[in-house]
Amino acid sequence: MPYTPPPEHPHLAAADPGLLRAIAEGQARLTPEQALDLFRAAPLTALARHADARARALHGDSIRTYIIDRNINYTNICNARCTFCAFRRDATDADAYTLPKEVIHEKIAQLIAIGGTQILMQGGMNPDLPLDYYLDLLSSIRERFPKVHIHAFSPPEMVEFIHFFNPPGASFEDKCRWVLIKLRDAGLHSLPGGGGEIFADPVRRKIGLGKCDAESWLTVMYAAHSLGMFTSATMMFGHIEGHADRIHHMWLVRQWQDRALRESGVGDRESGVGFSADARTPNVPFPTPEPRHPTPAFGHYKSFISWPFQRENTPLGRVPDWGADPAELEQEFPGDCIARAWDYGRGVSGQPPGQRAADVFDYASMDRDQYPTAAKFGLRVRMSGSTDYLRTQALSRLFLDNIYSIGASWVTMGPHIGQVALACGANDMGSVMMEENVVSSAGTTYCLDEAVLCRLIRDAGFTPAQRDNTYDLLRLHNGPGSPDLLVNDWSTHRTRRLHIQAPKQPRPAKVTVNSR
Repeated sequence: MPYTPPPEHPHLAAADPGLLRAIAEGQARLTPEQALDLFRAAPLTALARHADARARALHGDSIRTYIIDRNINYTNICNARCTFCAFRRDATDADAYTLPKEVIHEKIAQLIAIGGTQILMQGGMNPDLPLDYYLDLLSSIRERFPKVHIHAFSPPEMVEFIHFFNPPGASFEDKCRWVLIKLRDAGLHSLPGGGGEIFADPVRRKIGLGKCDAESWLTVMYAAHSLGMFTSATMMFGHIEGHADRIHHMWLVRQWQDRALRESGVGDRESGVGFSADARTPNVPFPTPEPRHPTPAFGHYKSFISWPFQRENTPLGRVPDWGADPAELEQEFPGDCIARAWDYGRGVSGQPPGQRAADVFDYASMDRDQYPTAAKFGLRVRMSGSTDYLRTQALSRLFLDNIYSIGASWVTMGPHIGQVALACGANDMGSVMMEENVVSSAGTTYCLDEAVLCRLIRDAGFTPAQRDNTYDLLRLHNGPGSPDLLVNDWSTHRTRRLHIQAPKQPRPAKVTVNSR
């Protein structure tokens, strides 16, 4: 049956009970304006209840999932200068590194030893690495570890590959496809959604210096989908953006997902992917799933994961908090002010549609009657706490009606907020975390093993199940042999520090914020 997105009902109030019930059932979708109204006005408990209803409609009442994988950051050398990043290094820095394939192989062997099935491999945008480095690395992994799923190379990396390698093609999309085919043929299976941050051009121009714009990010993923690859989408929020910018970000993901699903000819639920559980068989591994689409004509986004900005050790983290001067709280947050002017990317009054923010907005000289705090845009941050995170995640479940999975971000928020997220629309707890170097560079170091992850899911009222990249279930833990039910002494399973590839060397960084 061809994919048809659910209809919008813009004449209805966001809190209309019939609308929210239809959204939970997948029979209606929110407009951006309704989503913003819900985010700002609905009680957290109401948002959570409706998001949970939507999650249960998609995933049932009993099973919630996790994966065992390893984050491998193959290099920290990067030519971008994102103000939110504490991970990047110049090639001349003492703690700069690029991993040889032998070290990566050792990391994968350690992953397999604990039952892992996937690597998430991302790195800085290193101009000194030739295409052959990546092709040789992928083919060596495929040859030595043929059952390991390689989920690697985010859209900003792909954009830089095009700049570095100058592939043939009449358009940016054609060039993306050429590079992706090379990587796929060498062993790449799917693309992660790193580098999404916030798509809104005013924000992205401020925080992502040297990183690709939203159009390029989305085009890379579309090119991957056109080759039958599945991908994920992400959002990093809680810094200088307005609340409407978060919804604009989700809106673009939803629009491009609609496009991919239309061209694939089938919706995600209709494909059957992710519905392979047999709850009658306790603790027995499911057979290795046969791919539902061995060579799918078109892939799509399988998941959406959002997390708050982590400020420690980052240039952006030294920007003052909004409200440090209490008088500021009587005014509109600068990010909300600019988001209102940007109007979900529809353009600015009197300007051509799609005009870039840097060509339109002079933040220091905008009409102060209409945009009173515009001059402070980028000069104040509004950090996200637990409540704001849970509201954002719940809204993502309601708004992204065409995305199968919503992931909980316990890595940044902590295990127990991640557990609460399972009642706010999330269906997946992400990965047992052996290693992570990017977020941990900014001060977050949560690390959980499989038993703890299973216990968090079970204590939230669900049966834990290990999954693969496409959300097929590998092992359902509903019997006495479950990892958490075998533990007698939980003191040996306390949260540990992550493995960090290169110990961070303290170094001062100067914050430079452009006025435009």
